[in-house]
Amino acid sequence: MVWMAILAVAMLMAGCGSRGQEPDRPEGAGQWVLQTKNVTRVNEDDPVKAAVLISRIIWPSTDAQNRPGTVLIAEDGKTKLNLPSVTLVHHPNNGPLLYAKKDQIPQETLDEIKRLQPAGSSMNQGTQVIMIGSFAPKAKKQITDAGYKVDVIHGEDPAEMARQLDAYYAKVNGGEYPKNVIVGSVDRLDYTLPAAGWIAHMPEPLLYVSKDAVPEATRQALQQRKGQAKIYLLGPEQVISPKVEKELQSYGEVVRIAGDVPEENAIAFAKFKDEKTGFGWGVTEPGHGLTFVKSGSLDTAIASASFAHLGKHAPMLVLEGNDLSAALQQYLTSLQPGYEKEPTEGPYNHAYLMGSEKSVPFAVQGKIDRLLEIVPKSGGSGHEEHMPMQGNNGHGEHMGHH
Repeated sequence: MVWMAILAVAMLMAGCGSRGQEPDRPEGAGQWVLQTKNVTRVNEDDPVKAAVLISRIIWPSTDAQNRPGTVLIAEDGKTKLNLPSVTLVHHPNNGPLLYAKKDQIPQETLDEIKRLQPAGSSMNQGTQVIMIGSFAPKAKKQITDAGYKVDVIHGEDPAEMARQLDAYYAKVNGGEYPKNVIVGSVDRLDYTLPAAGWIAHMPEPLLYVSKDAVPEATRQALQQRKGQAKIYLLGPEQVISPKVEKELQSYGEVVRIAGDVPEENAIAFAKFKDEKTGFGWGVTEPGHGLTFVKSGSLDTAIASASFAHLGKHAPMLVLEGNDLSAALQQYLTSLQPGYEKEPTEGPYNHAYLMGSEKSVPFAVQGKIDRLLEIVPKSGGSGHEEHMPMQGNNGHGEHMGHH
């Protein structure tokens, strides 16, 4: 038949390419191909839309048990204010961070709040929406007119906003301030960014310093710990000076977690664990979720902190270039799961990847997907050992399901 002949020729031509070439993603393959077996991609570069997609993944809102308590709304582009705000993602608010403009709530954000049907936090007087920043009155009116109970945390100074967020959470939590605190650079958010995942995961805040100074607002927040603070300083000395580290010691014990570049800094934070206090991810073995963000897409990265709050509780890793760095490849290799007999033994890894192919090429996703895949402990890059034994007609003890 003619159509069979055409199909055969097409298949033959498809197989005639150079074996050394990596095939491109098929044209028009559709968004489904961006979801690979070990990687879920949020295929969006616009922070407003990306935040909505993240919210949909984490909060299905199909019943009372998977609805959020409180939705956070922050101003798109105000990254220094937005980063410490994800401390409110954690319980008892248990809700996503969505974005708006200073004087207008985008329709996508309004529609998502309507879909979520926030229940209102019982520990926060039933508040359904918290607006963070310096929104115009008409923006707040859009939310109240829709029938939601709204609270506002107003501010424009990043260090003061971080202090207010710390105090707000403590008030909702019965007036108790946590001893553990992350302190990060207000000027180099590419180094401070990994803190977002932890403060969404645990009820512990982020406070700001500059390279050579501790802002008054940060001092006030640390004073609430009455000399008993456990301060985790995130970033190397070229970002936060030894002078600042010494000043912070007057408020409690200081531990620096650092890598020379943002990617290595994020890896150091993901690996760190303080066994005495319980602070830190301690992700050094297989069986975890990971979130990959671009250092140049800060607002989307900040919104993705919710992946550390529920589900796979995934720490944040930073991508800087258009390829997977040697440091990240080495780290992922150290986490690659291995099985003794059957891949069903687990454990498994999974990644969430933020951004479209313009931000993160599909080839990078392919590398991440491969490095997260479970492999035989005896060696090999795939499931070669998980095959039927010769002569058993496919019924040997290593019969595969793949």
